[in-house]
Amino acid sequence: MQHSKGRMSELKICPTPSIKHFGLDVKLWTASLSMFRAVVVGVGTAGQVRIRDVLNPLPGSPAMKLRASGFISRRSLDPQLGVHQMSVEEALNGEDIHVAFICTENVSHENNIRTFLQAGKHVCVEYPMTLNYSAAVELWDLAQEKGVILHEEHIELFTPSYIELKRQVEGKTLCGGTLHFTGGPLRPGSGFSAFAGLARLTWLVDLFGELSATAATMEEDSHNNYSKMTAKLRTCENSSLTWIEERGPGLPRTKNINFTFDSCTLTEMPPAPRGQVGLFMQDLIHFSSKLLGQVSHEELQRERTRILHCLKLAESIQQLCQL
Repeated sequence: MQHSKGRMSELKICPTPSIKHFGLDVKLWTASLSMFRAVVVGVGTAGQVRIRDVLNPLPGSPAMKLRASGFISRRSLDPQLGVHQMSVEEALNGEDIHVAFICTENVSHENNIRTFLQAGKHVCVEYPMTLNYSAAVELWDLAQEKGVILHEEHIELFTPSYIELKRQVEGKTLCGGTLHFTGGPLRPGSGFSAFAGLARLTWLVDLFGELSATAATMEEDSHNNYSKMTAKLRTCENSSLTWIEERGPGLPRTKNINFTFDSCTLTEMPPAPRGQVGLFMQDLIHFSSKLLGQVSHEELQRERTRILHCLKLAESIQQLCQL
């Protein structure tokens, strides 16, 4: 069994970020600080949200130091919210472009990140950063070599229901549990289920610490566009967890939990009021704080360790499914 305090060995998970952690209640950022001009790569739903949030940052937050200079798309498009399209070459060669938001399909994240890091640009990418562990390590090393920030988005850690769940879990001894996610079919280019569902895996690691995969299976019905991945996980204290990603037409987008502790059992995601600041805005503020040097080296390292651990775990699950 596992106690949720002091449960980490080599892996240490930083606290779930909150607005207070960003220093917004401490001081306002002044105009004397540097401005970071950004390009958004891919203008699907996530890309459009990034453009919107950069154009309308939370007043007084580090995100006010970002400016939207353009967007990149394979299609020829009209301006998006007044922001004009530019070519990849213009973004890479432009000395006035400092930041790239990668919002493309998962399968192209790796190449896009590498391209912009090599050009010396800071990168914010939607999860998963890559579809394999070794590539993620390589990209993070490249970012360090270039002296720029590489940030993987994890808005799931900002959701009010998750923050409340984490509060309820804290201090309890885990006996075992299940996290079962259902949703619609994966879009082309999403990658294997363990990578496409990295948000759920991140939850489990953030809640219960370093995990190992002991078994995994994948059921697929391509004719009906249905898939079900089941992964058996184990904590450092030998408690067992089951993670299920089930997708198919008509399946509701829900997360079902059943966590058994020494003192109680949690069977529902706790209700929580909607936050006043949007999830992507909170992530934007966290990323901007890194650009401005407001996040400690220790916190950056903890975040890197967690992200790489989750990607390595996703790869292990994929390999087990292929046995």
